[in-house]
Amino acid sequence: MLAVGFVVLFIGGGARFTVGLTLKPMVEEFGWLRGDIGQAVALFQVISALAMFAAGNLVDRMSPRLVLSGGILLAGIGIGAMSVIYAPWHALVLYGVIFAIGNGVASVIPVGVMVTRAFPKRTGIANAVVMSGMSVGQLVVIAVLAAVLLTVSWQSVYLWLGIAHLALVPLLMLAIPGTSPAQSKAARPLDGLGVAQAARTKPFWLLIAIYAICGFDDFFVSTHVVAFAQDRGVDAFLAGNLLAVMGLMGLIGVVASGAFSDRAGPIWPTALCFIARAAVSVLVLVDKSTLSVTIFALVFGITFLVTAPLCVVFVLRHFGPRHLGSLTGLITMIHHMCGGVGAYLGAASFDATGNYDLAFMIMLALSFVAALLTFMLRKPNEIATA
Repeated sequence: MLAVGFVVLFIGGGARFTVGLTLKPMVEEFGWLRGDIGQAVALFQVISALAMFAAGNLVDRMSPRLVLSGGILLAGIGIGAMSVIYAPWHALVLYGVIFAIGNGVASVIPVGVMVTRAFPKRTGIANAVVMSGMSVGQLVVIAVLAAVLLTVSWQSVYLWLGIAHLALVPLLMLAIPGTSPAQSKAARPLDGLGVAQAARTKPFWLLIAIYAICGFDDFFVSTHVVAFAQDRGVDAFLAGNLLAVMGLMGLIGVVASGAFSDRAGPIWPTALCFIARAAVSVLVLVDKSTLSVTIFALVFGITFLVTAPLCVVFVLRHFGPRHLGSLTGLITMIHHMCGGVGAYLGAASFDATGNYDLAFMIMLALSFVAALLTFMLRKPNEIATA
């Protein structure tokens, strides 16, 4: 289970960050605005978020094998077809809709539910290990593609990513055991709150706000950090590898937060994540040297996936396991929708002002708010039965 989930997130995690790596050469080749690609990223965030919520509902009712395989297949078609685009609306359809649906379905939601069912006693570390696939994918895939972009076109990058997705489908069908609808229904836990019951509680809305802010931060940075570094004079190869090294730092952060949460709960790892983000936002607002940009990327990278495995932990603690897929899917949907806002706002602020200062100031304020909201999540009472 860990290996299969890791590979799914490795491929998907690397692919979804490719648009940040190819942003500058794409707009320069076609003469587009950065906002043209920012719109596609924003649409991707909304559509993939809706797909995650749908995937959460599906995996509560059917085999993860079908959910993950279908998502990977669709994602491969969408990302591969990005190699032949020549108009902004092509990116909207292929990246913002088709790839978004596939990437959202084959995402942390069905993987997290699958792993949580298999490892009920060490949920934090088990999910951290499998979700580290996103960090390793970001590190390996982006590092390889940054090197490849020096000798081949950005179109080739998308073509090979599509092939990698399609090659994964047979592996998933063989490796994940299938279950009948009756078996899936019998295996569902009986205790826990549904979405309607959870929405009547304070922790639900605190988690929605925290993960909304997290998404804004995550996708503003992942979409624009390479272009931001290049704007500050960092050469293209080093700037591309900053995004890859963020994946390495994310691997350290996500595993540490999973182990920490199993011992002390998820509140402190989450709060420290936002405190660190606020600190490095201040750094790049006052000093935009290559050293400061590098420090920003490294520190933000440590925090990048900290909250991903903790979403499952928060939901289990406050709402129980019965509707784990639906609730984590809903929270992650909000996270990604607000990520679309962050990605687009970063592009729009740059097009309007010529820099990213406004977006960094917004990220600073929101990170501070999220840290405060995290400390408001008190120890849960006994979980009710839906």
